[in-house]
Amino acid sequence: MKVDKLSISLPPELGDAVRESARRRVISVSGWFANAAQHQLRSEALADALALWEGEFGAIPEVAMTVALKERGARPRKRTKSASRQAG
Repeated sequence: MKVDKLSISLPPELGDAVRESARRRVISVSGWFANAAQHQLRSEALADALALWEGEFGAIPEVAMTVALKERGARPRKRTKSASRQAG
């Protein structure tokens, strides 16, 4: 399997926390960072898709967002100022 090797720098306490988290999950630190990167990229893609949707159709009603998040087992988050401005 081809891999892309990266070198990163972290504050010591963050590095310790990452190593401990990886140890608890019985994965390598590289695997931990790969999972974190995938999660971040999915979050960014979802935010981009939501912004496109709201740009075309308007803001999704807060109650609809709350219901959808609860159905997915997620906690509702406060909307950003830019999302609020687009809604109003």
